Amino acid sequence: MVSEPTRSLLDLYQTKLSSYDEVLAPDGTLKPHWRKLFSALEKIGSNELENRAQEIKNKIRENGVTYNIYQRPGGLNSPWKLDLIPFLIEQKEWQAISKGLQQRAILLDLILRDIYGERRMIKDRILPAELVFNNTGFFRSCHDVKLPTQNQLIMYAADMARGPDGRMWVVDNRTQAPSGSGYALENRVLISKIMPELAQDMHVRRLSPFFTQAQQSIFKVFREKSENLNVVYLTPGPNNETYFEQAYLASYLGYTLVQGDDLIVKNGFVWIKAIDSLQRVDIIIRRIDDEWCDPLELRIDSKLGVPGLLQVIRNGNVMVINPPGTSAVENSAFNAFLPSLCRYFLSEELILPSVATWWCGQPRELQNTLDNLGNLIIKKANRKQVFRSVYGKQLSAQQLEELRAQILQNPTEYVAQEEVSFSTTPAFVDGRIEPRYAAIRAFLTATPTGYQVMEGGLTRSSIQKDRFSFSNQYGSISKDTWIVSNEAEIIRERVKVPAIVYQQAHSSLPSRSAENLYWAARYSERSMSATSFLMITLNALSFQRNFGIQTKTQHIDILLKTVSSLIQVEPHFSDEHKEFFKNPYPIIAENIASSTQAGSITSSVQSFLRAMLSVRERWNNVTWRAIDVIEHINQKLQQIRPNQNPNDTHNLLNDLQSSLFTFYGIVSESIPRNHGYYLFETGKLIERILSKITILRSIFSIKTEPFIENELMEIVLMNHVALSHYRSTYKTNFEKEYVLDMILLDRQIPSSLSYLLDSLDYSLSQLPQSSERLSKSRKAILEAVTQIKLIDVSDIATVEPSTQAYEKLSIVLSRVYNLILLVSDYTTNQYFNHTATQHSITETIVDLENEL
Repeated sequence: MVSEPTRSLLDLYQTKLSSYDEVLAPDGTLKPHWRKLFSALEKIGSNELENRAQEIKNKIRENGVTYNIYQRPGGLNSPWKLDLIPFLIEQKEWQAISKGLQQRAILLDLILRDIYGERRMIKDRILPAELVFNNTGFFRSCHDVKLPTQNQLIMYAADMARGPDGRMWVVDNRTQAPSGSGYALENRVLISKIMPELAQDMHVRRLSPFFTQAQQSIFKVFREKSENLNVVYLTPGPNNETYFEQAYLASYLGYTLVQGDDLIVKNGFVWIKAIDSLQRVDIIIRRIDDEWCDPLELRIDSKLGVPGLLQVIRNGNVMVINPPGTSAVENSAFNAFLPSLCRYFLSEELILPSVATWWCGQPRELQNTLDNLGNLIIKKANRKQVFRSVYGKQLSAQQLEELRAQILQNPTEYVAQEEVSFSTTPAFVDGRIEPRYAAIRAFLTATPTGYQVMEGGLTRSSIQKDRFSFSNQYGSISKDTWIVSNEAEIIRERVKVPAIVYQQAHSSLPSRSAENLYWAARYSERSMSATSFLMITLNALSFQRNFGIQTKTQHIDILLKTVSSLIQVEPHFSDEHKEFFKNPYPIIAENIASSTQAGSITSSVQSFLRAMLSVRERWNNVTWRAIDVIEHINQKLQQIRPNQNPNDTHNLLNDLQSSLFTFYGIVSESIPRNHGYYLFETGKLIERILSKITILRSIFSIKTEPFIENELMEIVLMNHVALSHYRSTYKTNFEKEYVLDMILLDRQIPSSLSYLLDSLDYSLSQLPQSSERLSKSRKAILEAVTQIKLIDVSDIATVEPSTQAYEKLSIVLSRVYNLILLVSDYTTNQYFNHTATQHSITETIVDLENEL
């Protein structure tokens, strides 16, 4: 029997098509560039495609590419989803689409300027007044908030899908703070690395020229006003859905990522509250919605914006992109009037059609909506009103009546749209290539000569078959977008701006970022210290139980008490809980795995990860891969149980220690020696000194018999990574004086107190100082160094006869410990001043009484 020939991937895909698809031309033939793509997929093979899909997921996790999903438990920092099959558009078609996008951007810019200007379109009855004055995106206080540029709409994005006529239809407009361009860039990076064969014999247009042009256009605006421009990227913070992209673009473009509390209005300007001084801001690229920008004039309960920002814009002292108020043209009802508005403003027909839209505020349109309710999609006219689109065909008769009554109650709040069947595109789903509905978000930026269109975009495909839903909040999958041609792209010479425009005296380090760097270091070192000592303790426990003598366990008790001093989690090892010493593993498991108790190892690691996320724009991909490993290990540590095999626990702790060492090495080798680096070092050294002193005070608290003393001295040297050095130096048994001399005074040992204190002083000396004299922090360190360097080792190595305690050693260590706590307090007060109250802006208003 002859077997049936194996079908190609393309043949199998075509059998699954139930509607028109991107791979097919209007005449039903296969588009050439899609044929090339399927040929490349065929060469890779189905099994290897599955491997590549998994590799994409791994790279996304390693690079920390996330998208926060609000509705799902644990949705914060959800991994980004990327399909391995790109979305293809031929270059000639894209040129036509680009013209339509440019026309639409010009039109929306004119509408925006008219809304906050003469409002001629309302006076001439082209647009109903309700769609402006009842528009939740319209703010009267933004009437005179204008940029010193030809266009007010600087950045614009349009969501498009291919309609029944084969043309691209615009589904939605994004004008206030368009998102997605950073994800498009990251998608390109990932696909180019993991699926390079797909681009063979196809010339794919690059994305980077768009960002270059956008950056240069922004700088040109202030070219005459300032030589050293300070540009900041204003983010709502780490919990925002697209925070990864905001940090990614800030890093890619070289801008300072800030939150609202990092900025302050003073003397008519906006300033960054940096660790050394206030630094003036020239340009703000915002990613917060309009109403949150200025709690003084817009939404009073906003914690995301900057009080007084609108007045600074009015005075021309800062440029905000896009300016507050641009959300007015995101109103869904505008789609119903765009054709007439295009003829009114441009005397042209709209090139790119919108989905047929009817605003229910008009009697005829309302009646048409009610008559055809079962075939339409119902939306709120104002996007900011929480209301998911309702598909009439999915409703029962009773639900349709309820919707009808809801619309009649306030018709002006609703729009109806035709439900259109858009095209599908190939997607790799569950190991197979399946057709899925898709939409592309295109990005534009204003330039002195017109609007520049990115030659690519962010495509999103539906996760479910036969359902047109492309919101990332509801599980859609992104795709790289390729604009392809038969000719190689001509690399045009970049528009050159004098180099001095790009130079800044020094980069801004907002006090909030500084604090997160500082605490990232402290929590990482806290995790490292606890992990290292627990590993030593577990080794000692294992050796004692298997090879030791049961009567010689005092050093084990001391080690367990030291663990509780270092990791302050209840219940703990103490003389009041002697029963815990018989079986210490449940308490140790609690010290490690309890993420809900502050002080445990997993809790410290989680705090470290949160601090790192808050300043993620400062870390490169290599650093973030190390962070991903640490996060993965921490998830395993949280699963440790009281009856866990101690060897398994030890191995996990060893992995964590190695990963933290790797992280420290990457930081040391890759971060510029700027204020951020030295604050990180300061936090790390403060925590390391405090941890070392805690361990020393606990272990050398009272005199024990010689055998126990030897065990404890060896453990202390191991904890200071100095055991080999001690043996090679002294070539003798452990002597208390020699051990104390090495761990307190030997500057060849990086973990000796003397070395650590000197290093801490150096790090602080590299930070901004308020005067030429020693700061309070450095005075405290000088006092601590003096305490250590004046030590008489033979004196502190003796015990008090009456108590058999090392009281002199304890007194010195206690003094140094308290001094380092003061250093921490002084550092916090000096550099982390992001809680300062906002300055009044009344001095910037020239004629307050004449304001309407």
